[in-house]
Amino acid sequence: QVQPVESGGGLVQAGGSLKLSCAASGSRFSVTTMGWYRQAPGKQREVVAAISAGRITYYANSVKGRFTISRDNDKNTIYLQMNRLNPEDTGVYYCNALKYEDKWYTVGSWGQGTQVTVSS
Repeated sequence: QVQPVESGGGLVQAGGSLKLSCAASGSRFSVTTMGWYRQAPGKQREVVAAISAGRITYYANSVKGRFTISRDNDKNTIYLQMNRLNPEDTGVYYCNALKYEDKWYTVGSWGQGTQVTVSS
């Protein structure tokens, strides 16, 4: 089972950029769809980006054109490059293994997440 460790969060002004990293243990990382979730204050956790083993990507409408997800299978790591950040992007960001069957399902363990705060 994939066990993730997220890093790279911080405080940034609106319009700025951050790059998140997620190092994940597990022998099946390279064949696993991985994704980034965001949990904004008072809201449910949602998938904002995902990348399949074949590097097919998915983005939530709210981040499309601003965020880029990528993976390095040699390092068992996925990344989330976040540009043109706005205060609505504030939240705790988690990565996890997931699958899509009519909707996204988490199939791995949760890490501690990394806090992203965007000031206006």
